[in-house]
Amino acid sequence: MGLVVQKYGGSSVADAEGIKRVAKRIVEAKKNGHQVVVVVSAMGDTTDELIDLAEQVSPMPAGREFDMLLTAGERISMALLAMAIKNLGHEAQSFTGSQAGVITDSVHNKARIIDVTPGRIRDSLDRGNIAIVAGFQGVSQDKKDITTLGRGGSDTTAVALAAALDAEVCEIYTDVDGVFTADPRVVKKAKKIDWIAFEDMLELAASGSKVLLHRCVEYARRYNIPIHVRSSFSGLQGTWVSSEPIEQGDKKVEQAIISGVAHDTSEAKITVVGVPDKPGEAAAIFRTIADAEINIDMVVQNVSAASTGLTDISFTLPKTEGRKAIDALEKNKGGIGFESLRYDDQIGKISLVGAGMKTNPGVTASFFEALSGASVNIELISTSEIRISVVTRADDVPEAVRAVHTAFGLDSDTDEAVVYGGTGR
Repeated sequence: MGLVVQKYGGSSVADAEGIKRVAKRIVEAKKNGHQVVVVVSAMGDTTDELIDLAEQVSPMPAGREFDMLLTAGERISMALLAMAIKNLGHEAQSFTGSQAGVITDSVHNKARIIDVTPGRIRDSLDRGNIAIVAGFQGVSQDKKDITTLGRGGSDTTAVALAAALDAEVCEIYTDVDGVFTADPRVVKKAKKIDWIAFEDMLELAASGSKVLLHRCVEYARRYNIPIHVRSSFSGLQGTWVSSEPIEQGDKKVEQAIISGVAHDTSEAKITVVGVPDKPGEAAAIFRTIADAEINIDMVVQNVSAASTGLTDISFTLPKTEGRKAIDALEKNKGGIGFESLRYDDQIGKISLVGAGMKTNPGVTASFFEALSGASVNIELISTSEIRISVVTRADDVPEAVRAVHTAFGLDSDTDEAVVYGGTGR
C-alpha cells in the first residue's frame, strides 16, 4: 500500500478525547498497510487564544516573536498525538515544521513554502514509525527563523509534504463531511459535493470557502496531488478534489453546472476619491499597495466626470490590511494626486462558482434576480469564466447566500449538512 498524508484540524484535536479518537483512525490506516504522515493543527481555538494573549501584551508584536508564539499550539498537538498513538502500541515520532524540512521565505505571519526536504520524515517512515508533523510552520531559508504560513496553513503543509513524499493522496480531516455547496453553518440545506475539479475549488477557496485554503489547492493542482476532504467525526466518504473525475462503482462522477456559493465577510473596501483620469494613476495606486505587501481582490473604476476629469477607484482587501493600506496611500497622496480616501469594513462578498456557467446562458441573469428577490443591493461586481462575485452589505450576506443557493437548485431534500465540532471562530 502507498503513503498517505493525513491532516487534522483544530476541531478534530480540540481535547484529549478528540486526540485519542484521531489516534485510533491513524493507527487503522497504518494497520491497513499504509505508511502514514500526519499533519496536525493547534487544539481547538488555541491559535486565537494565543493571538488574544499577544495583543494584551503588545498591540503590535514583532513578527518573529509572534511566529515563535503561534507555533507553540501545533507543537502541543503533535506531541500529545504521538503519545496517544504510542499508547495504542504503535511507534510515532513528532516533528516541528523545521525538523520536517519545510523551508519558507522570510515573511513572518504569512510565509510561503519554497522547498520541502523531508529526509528525517523518510528515515522515520523507513523505521516503521508514524510521522507526526506540526502544521502551519516552517523555517526561513536565509535567517533560519521560525515562520508561520498564515491562517489555514496546515492544509498547505500537508499538501506540500504529500508532493515531496510522492503520496498517493492527501486526506484533509475537518469538522464537516466534505466540501458543500455552501457553508453549512449558513445554509442548512447545503449538499455535499462528491467530486470537484481543482479549478472550481480554487475559485471557491479564493471566494471565502473555508474548508480548504486557496494556497493548499493551488499547490495540489501544481503537483497533481488528489485531496480527499472528510470528517474525522464520521466514517463517511468525503469530497475528492482532483484534476479528473473520480469513479464510484461503475460510473464516473460528473461535475455539476454550478459547484457552489461562497461568501466572505473578512474584507474591507477602500475608495480612492478624485483620481485624475489619465494614464499611470491606477498604476501608481496599486504600486503603492503592492510595495506595502498587501493583496487586493476586486477592483472597480468609475466613469470619470466630464466636468472635472476625475474618477473614483474602489478595491477590496483583507480587513487586517486596511490600516496599512490607508497609511501607505496617505503617505503617497502627493505623488498620486487623489482628493480623499473612504474606508468601509462592513461589506461582504457572495460568489457563484461553476465551470458550467460559461456554456449555460442565463446564469448571470438568475444570479442577479435571486439577489434582487432578496432585496440585496450590489456595490461591486467581478467575474471570471467560472465565477460571478458581488460585494454587498455584510448584514445581507446570509440571506443573499441562501437566496442564490435556492435559486440554482442546490438545496438538499434533507438537512444533510452536519457540523460535528468547532466554534467557527
